[in-house]
Amino acid sequence: MTSPRPAPVASPPTDGPHSGPAAPDPGASPGLKSGLKNRHLSMIAVGGVIGAGLFVGSGSGIAAAGPGILLSYALVGMLVVFVMRMLGEMAAANPTSGSFSAYADRALGRWAGFSIGWLYWFFWVVVLAVEATAGAAILTSWVPAVPQWAWALIVMLVLTASNLASVASFGEFEFWFAGIKVVAIACFIVLGGLAIAGVLPGTGHAASGFGNLTSHGGFLPHGPSAILTGVLMVVFSFMGSEIVTLAAGESEDPRGAVTKATKSVIWRVGIFYLGSILVVVSVLPWNDPSIVKKGSYVAALDAMGIPHAGQFMNVIVLTAVLSCLNSGLYTASRMAFSLGQRGDAPRSFARTSARGVPQTAILASVVFGFVAVGFNYLWPKTVFQFLLNSSGAVALFVWLVICFSQLRMRGIILRENPEKLVVRMWLFPYLTWVTVAMISFVLAYMLTDGSAGGGRIQVLLSLLLAVIVVGISLVRDRLGARANRDAVAG
Repeated sequence: MTSPRPAPVASPPTDGPHSGPAAPDPGASPGLKSGLKNRHLSMIAVGGVIGAGLFVGSGSGIAAAGPGILLSYALVGMLVVFVMRMLGEMAAANPTSGSFSAYADRALGRWAGFSIGWLYWFFWVVVLAVEATAGAAILTSWVPAVPQWAWALIVMLVLTASNLASVASFGEFEFWFAGIKVVAIACFIVLGGLAIAGVLPGTGHAASGFGNLTSHGGFLPHGPSAILTGVLMVVFSFMGSEIVTLAAGESEDPRGAVTKATKSVIWRVGIFYLGSILVVVSVLPWNDPSIVKKGSYVAALDAMGIPHAGQFMNVIVLTAVLSCLNSGLYTASRMAFSLGQRGDAPRSFARTSARGVPQTAILASVVFGFVAVGFNYLWPKTVFQFLLNSSGAVALFVWLVICFSQLRMRGIILRENPEKLVVRMWLFPYLTWVTVAMISFVLAYMLTDGSAGGGRIQVLLSLLLAVIVVGISLVRDRLGARANRDAVAG
């Protein structure tokens, strides 16, 4: 039996001491609508942690850390589990399209919600350009008659049209994109398990067992410090797990969806990341050149004797890229919508169509994405590299803000609506502070990476961008307060 659909959902205005201006008149537009079904949210939650970086970038991490890359993935996975638990606590109590930005607004001050909201928006519109270019490169290799820029344009236009149609359209695309990724990794793990046991039918693959984990220089061939190097290489492949908390506000059962996603994040990270990487470093020696040359998954499939592994993985990578594009456009537009509702972006961003779609917020995000794609073709080593580096550490900034927001929001929820505290962060507040320390350590360790385009330049440029955005927020608040005083005095 289906439950009745709730009324249109929109991010509720904050009402705490740090509240921003009132949200636009709800009568001005119908607001966001709950068009995402439970199956959409379930697959978004599962597929959200599987980015294209897992398929493409894991080979470099394995080469840098050897089998010890498993510890790197485990550490970052633990970090993601803790952050998602904190975010889930707040989102289950108050599902909203602004997610952590709205909670930061309430808990830390308007400057925090404004700043992290715009930084997150910027991160995703840059990702749009990266993924559109990556997808276009794959499609061009299949159909060379169509130039790469044309494929990028086509991909962006199709997914823009999908997002403009309705949130249900976005959900359906993401359901199938995420489903393909999940099935692909599940099949890979099953095949790898059979190969490790030496019972993979039709290939004659001998049992490899787990000897490759300790042979060829040991489990940590480059020493324990390589674990931290691996952390820097894999941490950003986890970005996207928080998308489900933004999408929950447009679902049939927001609180239930967030609670379920939060509680399942442990097995999602364990199976998809640790499980698949364990297969790679067990089937092949970590120093096999094909891992970097072909990609870790293609190299492992080739070693198992699976025919046409390269073409198969290209399809999966393209699916992951399209999924990232689709969800990135959705995420950027909903964050812009929430900023518009709180008066931190043009109010037109908060207007929705009759189908409950924030068209202006979507189009603004797409336009910036198109401009960034142009930069990638015209000035890839200068302007676009600057955009990449200046957004490089934003993911870690977001996680830090989630931690500090949760430290304050726990008390607010207990004081105002204790019955809504259906998800609780473990060992509060001690584990929250441990997570803050872990994220801070990763940021500090990034400063030791002085390579071109490495961690140091990413942290410094991201900090510079953050300082600029926070400065703009503080100036806006001061000017607004002065205008209010003048209005009262007048």
